[in-house]
Amino acid sequence: MITVTHVRYLHLDVFAASPGGGNHLGVVLDAAHWSGAAMQRFARWNNLVETTFLLAPTQRDASYRVRIFTPHQEIAFASHPSIGSAHAALECGAVQSRDGLLWQECDAGVLPIRVEGEGSTRRLLLRPPPAHVMGNGFAAHPLLAPALRGTRAGMLPPALVEGGRKWWLAEIADEAGLRAWQPDHAAIAELARATDSMGLCAFARAPTAAAALVVRAFPAGVGIIEDPASGAANGLIAAYLAQAEPAGPLAHGYVVSQGREVGHDAELIVQMDDDGVWVGGHTYTVVSGTLDWKIA
Repeated sequence: MITVTHVRYLHLDVFAASPGGGNHLGVVLDAAHWSGAAMQRFARWNNLVETTFLLAPTQRDASYRVRIFTPHQEIAFASHPSIGSAHAALECGAVQSRDGLLWQECDAGVLPIRVEGEGSTRRLLLRPPPAHVMGNGFAAHPLLAPALRGTRAGMLPPALVEGGRKWWLAEIADEAGLRAWQPDHAAIAELARATDSMGLCAFARAPTAAAALVVRAFPAGVGIIEDPASGAANGLIAAYLAQAEPAGPLAHGYVVSQGREVGHDAELIVQMDDDGVWVGGHTYTVVSGTLDWKIA
């Protein structure tokens, strides 16, 4: 039997410096009656980088549960879908923060999300899973140098870092060089496949700009050429910087600029304290309505 479900649906702009600058996210609220197959079918039709589905938590301390789907598969964790889902749950009155925190249940565990401010000025920051360096230096993999061809290396060596997601990180010598870089996407895809990673995330310091770090992310491992706003990758960069430069100028947090090279203007906030790394920013509700969808 086919059932038609009518549920609340939000289309969000996550990590945006201003409306229209961030990363798209679709959120289906009250998805209790949806099967995993129905979620995947809608996510494939919706054709956004990710679509999420909000559910009642199964863990006692969680505020809500989220399932995260790309058009092709369910994934355990991603940062911008987590931040957007928390925004949707708050906007719809489904949850309230406790001591300034929400607790999100996902397949990566129960993760805290910090709530700062209210309404249009509200910022949400996620503490991602712990990160660890799996290898660093150009000798870490023979396909790394071809993937970085056309760049000049920055102060830190490139590294493969895992923490909820697995990314190759590479510091580029300067902002202008990173913004002008024309990467070899086939080489990045080959590196991603060979190392079962998301792909390559490159960053450059911009000490005189409003944003202290400029980031470009190429998640070829999931079939995306360039991502306009990458929360999980930025969390790994922050963890790598905290480990490599514990007393450095970025050790207490900074602002990230990302996405201008693909027509966006994302702004991500990184905070670092005794509890670890927090990554987040502003989210805007672009579309709020009712979803009519047939589920089996």
